[in-house]
Amino acid sequence: MTRTMANTEVITKAIRLACRAPSLHNSQPWRWVVGDVGVDLFTDYRRVVRSADRCGREAIISCGAALDHFRVVMAAAGWETNVDRFPSPDDRDNLASIDFSPADHDPTTADRARADAIASRRTDRLPFHAPSEWDVVERMLRNTVDLYSVSLDVLPDGARPALAAASRRTESFRRKDVYYRDELRWWTDPLRAYQGVPASALVSEEERERVDINREFPVTQTSNRRSDVEVDQAKVLVLSTPEDTRDDALSCGQVLSAVLLNCTVAGIATCTLSHITEFAASRAVIQELTGSRAFPQVLIRVGEATASETTPEYTRRRPLSEVMQIRR
Repeated sequence: MTRTMANTEVITKAIRLACRAPSLHNSQPWRWVVGDVGVDLFTDYRRVVRSADRCGREAIISCGAALDHFRVVMAAAGWETNVDRFPSPDDRDNLASIDFSPADHDPTTADRARADAIASRRTDRLPFHAPSEWDVVERMLRNTVDLYSVSLDVLPDGARPALAAASRRTESFRRKDVYYRDELRWWTDPLRAYQGVPASALVSEEERERVDINREFPVTQTSNRRSDVEVDQAKVLVLSTPEDTRDDALSCGQVLSAVLLNCTVAGIATCTLSHITEFAASRAVIQELTGSRAFPQVLIRVGEATASETTPEYTRRRPLSEVMQIRR
């Protein structure tokens, strides 16, 4: 297969959209370097949220999601991406080297829909209606993970009390962690213009009470939104990997991206949850609920928002000049 270099304009657009990927507290822990023959993706460990992500696992998941976003945009532009994972044994931050070849077919409608979904996807922390036609949606999502060593489990509705109890125990422990609380306040400070979690993405005390498994962020003084949902009716997905390696985390991030984008294309709202996977005791609860010894990496609430609602406000990202370098 002939490899060539896509032009800088196409790559720049792909990186800009790739940076729309979700990350812990919107920390955006990635760095892109555009060279003569390809693009390299690095973890920016200066932006790891140390109190919640001591080993950097969630940062690598975020970078995996950004990598998949990048590939989606390039596919919609008519390029096939060839990824060499962890190409440099001497540089642990170098997660992937990417080069390109012209696709042997025109971009499909599905290719373009997934790329368009990147800009419209939002993390929705409000309660959800139950997703309609769930059997169809579940089959679609399971097909998403076929190419990776990542398992997808759908927790039964009866598992919700045990999961909520695990979430409460995790948050109870966090409330005693001064370092964690200080970092959380830093990442939710409204003065963080293009990083962190903006007030528009947070919920009120009353809204938070109707979703029993969300991370406890500072509350806002917003009105009682989505009041027609008395209690969260979301399905809860679990993405797990065989082990807890850097390669596993990167794969999980790629699958996370695919699940979120496919849900967005299908008109389904999502909210990624990672706090319940940050402690061994909570992970053990998830393993018991799934009946698997695989390592739980991340959870996703999946449901439907009220049809008449306006689209949640766009969460800003860091300027491209801070996350991308051109070395040609």
